[in-house]
Amino acid sequence: MTSSTSARVESASLSGTAGSTPVFAARTRGLRKVYGRTVAVDRVDLDVPRGAVLGMLGPNGSGKTTTIRMLLGLVRPTEGEVELLGKALPDGVAEALPHVGALVEGPGFHPFLSGRENLRRAAAFEPLLASGDIRQAVEDALERVGLAAAAHRRYRGYSLGMKQRLGLASALLVRRKLIVLDEPTNGLDPAGTREVRKVIADLHEAGSTVVVSSHLLSEIEATCTHVAVLHRGTVVAQGELAELLHADSSSLLVVTPDVDDALNALRAGRISARPIEGGVRVELIGTTAPVVVRALVNAGVEVHEARRHRTGLEDLFARLTEAEESEHNLSAVDTIEEGAR
Repeated sequence: MTSSTSARVESASLSGTAGSTPVFAARTRGLRKVYGRTVAVDRVDLDVPRGAVLGMLGPNGSGKTTTIRMLLGLVRPTEGEVELLGKALPDGVAEALPHVGALVEGPGFHPFLSGRENLRRAAAFEPLLASGDIRQAVEDALERVGLAAAAHRRYRGYSLGMKQRLGLASALLVRRKLIVLDEPTNGLDPAGTREVRKVIADLHEAGSTVVVSSHLLSEIEATCTHVAVLHRGTVVAQGELAELLHADSSSLLVVTPDVDDALNALRAGRISARPIEGGVRVELIGTTAPVVVRALVNAGVEVHEARRHRTGLEDLFARLTEAEESEHNLSAVDTIEEGAR
């Protein structure tokens, strides 16, 4: 990542506005995890704003799941600090975890029990769920993830997608302040994926904070308000998704039938531009969008539309991780997308 890109990304980080006190559902500082000679996570500073849907994006081996496990107190960091719902871990884990629902590395249930029976057992260990409310909470959760019709079937007969749904249901047994989902659409068909998206949207609307770990660029872009990009065990960028996508948007697309006149007018004003289908693309280097539009209008050029070029998440990810080629001549983005097939 270039120094200019780094500076723009830093300006879009989750540090809040000047003079304000940001409120985080979770945060880490200097988080590091070493297994033998392998550094799985290397000094991660992660901020999860309260009420956000934050997508943790990265290829396999980037440290997403290890970071999540440390965030939930499931793994002790080699170095660094973790704060969960305002409580420092590990001392505050007992106080914070009842308000956290999680699906990490796939659900684990008893194979010979039905989905409903498995969920009832999970509900019995919920400290925030009264025993008299267990039955209704289980039925509501099953209905919410689309498993009500198959709840009587044994877990061992469930497909991968159904197992994912049951794991998600266990995270939704009570209203949570924070929901952490590791690859929640793994094994789901398109209909199941849409249902998970709706669940995430409902949680967001209800005020819960959601952390979604995924290698699917489309899922992050479709569901998240914020994103943290991990690469080789460290965070290379984080911030509001919209801001990050526009951080490198240094060009303006102008739709006009007067392409030649537009190019002449802009070049006369020492503004860099080139023709594209249906108009011109203007590089906003040393100029601004209003200056460009004014120059065109003053020159009598018809301007039908002017919009900033929007960086796609795949382009952003490739740029931030340097899109290294694998031995099969696949970029990092190609590799993570291959894993979804």
